[in-house]
Amino acid sequence: MLTNTAPPRSLREAWIALTGLSAVFLVEMLDNSVLTVALPTIGRELHASTLALQWVTSAYVLVFGGLMLVFGAIADRVGRRRVMLVGLALLGIASLATAVVTSAEQLIAVRALMGVAAAMTTPGSIALAFRLFGDEGLRMRAITLISTVGLVGLAVGPVVGGFVLAVAPWQVLLLVNVPIAALAFLGVRLGIAPDDPADLHRVPLDVPGALLGTATIVLALLAPTLFVERGSGAWAPWVATAAAVVAGTLFVVRERTARHPLLDLALVARPLVSGGLAHKAAAGLAVTGLGYVVTLQLQLEWGWSPGLAALGMLPQVAVLLAAGPFVTPFVERVGSDRAAWLGSAAIVAGLAVFTTAGRAGYPGVALALALVAAGLRVVGVVAALSVMRGLPQNRTSIGAALVDTADEVTSGVGIAVTGTVLAALVTGSIATPTLSPAQTAQFGHAATVSGLVLTLAAAALAGWATVRTRNAV
Repeated sequence: MLTNTAPPRSLREAWIALTGLSAVFLVEMLDNSVLTVALPTIGRELHASTLALQWVTSAYVLVFGGLMLVFGAIADRVGRRRVMLVGLALLGIASLATAVVTSAEQLIAVRALMGVAAAMTTPGSIALAFRLFGDEGLRMRAITLISTVGLVGLAVGPVVGGFVLAVAPWQVLLLVNVPIAALAFLGVRLGIAPDDPADLHRVPLDVPGALLGTATIVLALLAPTLFVERGSGAWAPWVATAAAVVAGTLFVVRERTARHPLLDLALVARPLVSGGLAHKAAAGLAVTGLGYVVTLQLQLEWGWSPGLAALGMLPQVAVLLAAGPFVTPFVERVGSDRAAWLGSAAIVAGLAVFTTAGRAGYPGVALALALVAAGLRVVGVVAALSVMRGLPQNRTSIGAALVDTADEVTSGVGIAVTGTVLAALVTGSIATPTLSPAQTAQFGHAATVSGLVLTLAAAALAGWATVRTRNAV
């Protein structure tokens, strides 16, 4: 176990810790992408309904998103490294349980446990990387490295999943988490020193605030899913939205009046923190919303097969992976504030390209995907660093949890926006093998409107973030 508290002077000196933290992010990204391709197989073998399969994915997302803030607050109180190690152990145990799953209900329970583990570990990978180094440049390189490893998992997950399913049962896709979690456990255990007790946040946990915050986030994540699945004419999405607003209002009131709030709203209001979160929200909204509408456009309007549509998303994947080595030099050259602005500008430009030229042919779509991916690559690193820099040293875990929560919630909103626009402008169901000529024309119009809404929303968030962080220290 590492006992020397002197900060590493290079990434090479911290290779054990970075291996562990990268493995944490890898398993979360891989876990998200690799299981999607297996859902039809899981449905057949477990005799699961469409609703049950939906909850195999939703249980993980809701628990993960809902508990990140809570575990971020706990980590700042009891130790980031300790919470990380417990979460990795839980991830290994939950993944092993997959071997004995015999029903959809059991798999949903396993996925919920994995969501708990992800909430304990994923935000901590950024928080611990930030705290590991004293130099801003090394922090940026470390976070870029960790995010690159995670993006590799996200990119190759479906391909790996398809190959594995050809030769092995679907359970292997989750059992692979076990050795990765073990590698992460060893890397964190051996490469990162225990937290200094004097550096922990020594106030009681705000339990009512934790419950209200969790309810707000879970409902905010559930509502977009219900809008997409049931349409804007159903009552359930609107009830979930109203409940999220009520819970969020009560959460704000609680945090403003509590003696020891779970989330100090004065800290969130700091320019670097609020600006970084707004940049992150713009990126999450754009990437998920654009990915959703492009995937449908390629298949429904242009008649591409699912496999060809997947290849059509390659510009985004290629840029996300290839841009990694250039992020740190770019940010160091132009500065963090300008890099955040330029990254968000690329995202907005990509959405604008899709809105104006996305229907003219695939080159416009490819350019839009590439621009948004390039902007995301920069914003993802700079926004996280901005939030970390704007918070006290003893609140970095909840800061990292805020960044990931903003990403999760706005990603859900991005899908909800595009799904609601499609439901409103396309008559009949789009879940058919072929659309009628009238539906095809309606879908094309809906895709343009979706792009416009996403462009305006991302531009508003990025513009506000730029104003907030200008001249901030």
